[in-house]
Amino acid sequence: MITSQAKNDMSFTQKGKKVTPIFTMPINDTYIIAAYQGGISKYDILIKYRQHEHSKWSRIRTPKHIHWAVDVLIKAHADRELTESFLDFLMEQWEEVKGFESDKERQLFLNIEHLISINQKAFTAYAALTAKGEYSIKFLILLAQLLMVQEKTNLETAYMFKKLLDALRKGDDIFRIVSIATHR
Repeated sequence: MITSQAKNDMSFTQKGKKVTPIFTMPINDTYIIAAYQGGISKYDILIKYRQHEHSKWSRIRTPKHIHWAVDVLIKAHADRELTESFLDFLMEQWEEVKGFESDKERQLFLNIEHLISINQKAFTAYAALTAKGEYSIKFLILLAQLLMVQEKTNLETAYMFKKLLDALRKGDDIFRIVSIATHR
């Protein structure tokens, strides 16, 4: 359920029109993730977030693959084995996630309780990685799943997210990882 405050906190103006989220999710009092109606397809979602830093909320940001890829590299430097396991988990998620084909599918997936419940084991299994890097593991998992479903909704044969996961998991050099993460 979207509270009016969260909806207001995550609303923005684009081309003179107020854009309000269809979904918001507060995470650990540190992040708010929101999904908006996208413009690519009927079920497309646009993901944005805010981060609580220095006693205030950041501006609304659009996550980029490079943001979480850098964080995963930092986590890998601190704990290679656990990060590789985390990447294996994300790769499994990639294989399981399907794009939205109906409002019902989108509403079910964008249900806070549903997303939390299906990921509870992963939050616990990878909790130690939260202390490494910028992002909490809960934020990364939920953001990754939203980005996966967004990508697959817009193009069923999408591969960029998987390609980046593969490069991170194989330990490719930083130039290749950055190139994949910043490709347009």
